[in-house]
Amino acid sequence: MSDTILAQDNGNWVEITLNRPDRLNSFNDEMHYALRAEIESARDNGARAILLTGAGRGFCAGQDLGDRDPSKMDGPPDLGKTVRTFYAPLVNLIRSLNLPVICAVNGVAAGAGANLALACDMVFAAESAKFIQSFSKVGLIPDTGGSWHLPRLLGEARAKGLAFTAQPLSAKQAEDWGLIWKAVADEVLMKTARAQAEMLANGPTLGLGLTKQCIQAAAVDTLKDHLELEADAMKTCGESADYAEGVSAFLEKRAPVFKGK
Repeated sequence: MSDTILAQDNGNWVEITLNRPDRLNSFNDEMHYALRAEIESARDNGARAILLTGAGRGFCAGQDLGDRDPSKMDGPPDLGKTVRTFYAPLVNLIRSLNLPVICAVNGVAAGAGANLALACDMVFAAESAKFIQSFSKVGLIPDTGGSWHLPRLLGEARAKGLAFTAQPLSAKQAEDWGLIWKAVADEVLMKTARAQAEMLANGPTLGLGLTKQCIQAAAVDTLKDHLELEADAMKTCGESADYAEGVSAFLEKRAPVFKGK
């Protein structure tokens, strides 16, 4: 087991921590493989929510450029291969999970680190945190889904401005612009994010997973196709034990006990 990633099993949800604090949790190959393995393990072992955060003073500074330094290589690095091997599979994995993925951004989130956060379903950020599309500083484009998420979340003008200038965006501004869910005081970040993970993990996670997939599909679906997707998802939800429990609890004026089934 790699020590670049820490995982804490909390019963029906798992907290996963990026753990290269001396490098602001920047990615090397080892951490990539370890993170994907922990996410897949949480999924396969029945976790109903995942909380992702970083160790130390930063969330993630993106790629460890020391591993992709052309001056130390025989030729230019194949960054397309890096994206296809590591970043694209990670984003696709997070987006494909039929469970909520919460991100607690505890400090700077730069480059691929910023866009990893945006791939998650709910992002809480410490008020001191900053989001930086730092790619232009080294002549690159926003990867890890950044060039896809940014215009959908912010619109083309703001997406281009952030990408072109690499201007840091404060957590509060990110919240105001709709880039993240909430900015919270530093001292309550983890308490808030853990409480959210616990609440969602105890919720109707079958329906939450389908809600996630429907909302994500809306970016590319036609309305006609999307209404069909909604109908299929509602059929699945309507046949679930969670729906029966939710209706019973509502009629009996009690708190529901959902099982995610």
